[in-house]
Amino acid sequence: MAVPKRKTSPMKRGFRRSHDALAAGSFVEDKDSGELRRPHHIDLKTGMYGGRQVLNVKK
Repeated sequence: MAVPKRKTSPMKRGFRRSHDALAAGSFVEDKDSGELRRPHHIDLKTGMYGGRQVLNVKK
């Protein structure tokens, strides 16, 4: 059975966990409405994606 020879130091443990932090979500300003939305996602208020009408919006 594999057993570590030495205790992992807090510094080395921190290096290993450096990529575990949550990144803040990115948002872009919509060209038409000026509201913030996620990039590469459909605008749910207008139903537009890439300048095309993709969804029929319920009113």
